[in-house]
Amino acid sequence: MVCNICWNYTILLYIPHPLVYISDGKYDKSMTKIAIIEDDPTINQMYRMKFEADGFEVELANNGKRGVAMVETFQPDIILLDMQMPEMDGPTALAEIRKHDWGKNIPVIILTNMGEEESPKALKSLGIHSYIVKADLTPSQVVGRVKDALANL
Repeated sequence: MVCNICWNYTILLYIPHPLVYISDGKYDKSMTKIAIIEDDPTINQMYRMKFEADGFEVELANNGKRGVAMVETFQPDIILLDMQMPEMDGPTALAEIRKHDWGKNIPVIILTNMGEEESPKALKSLGIHSYIVKADLTPSQVVGRVKDALANL
């Protein structure tokens, strides 16, 4: 292609945006929705950027109380949930989410710095999918675990 301004030959590269999928020749903006309920703003933003770059629609909440409200309206496909947060901790938030029809079947991955042996035993009865210690995995590995969880539903 020739540039109309400088009359030099130019090569145009088309790189599709990772957040837009093409289905039957049309743009489909539907994405996998993930709710991240985490009180650390740095971690929240880091995971937001990583998941959005991998094609997820992301919503964040910085405590369990806000997380419950967000999950009700956002209706995510999966939830990443921290254990220790202000206002309402992770186990309490999960119990509240599981009380409602809209929250009974959403897969939940616990993402925390607390070791699994330290976690409340009630978590298993609340139907968590898996348990991740933040310090053990990179953000890319966490995204991989989420994708694996979704693929195995």
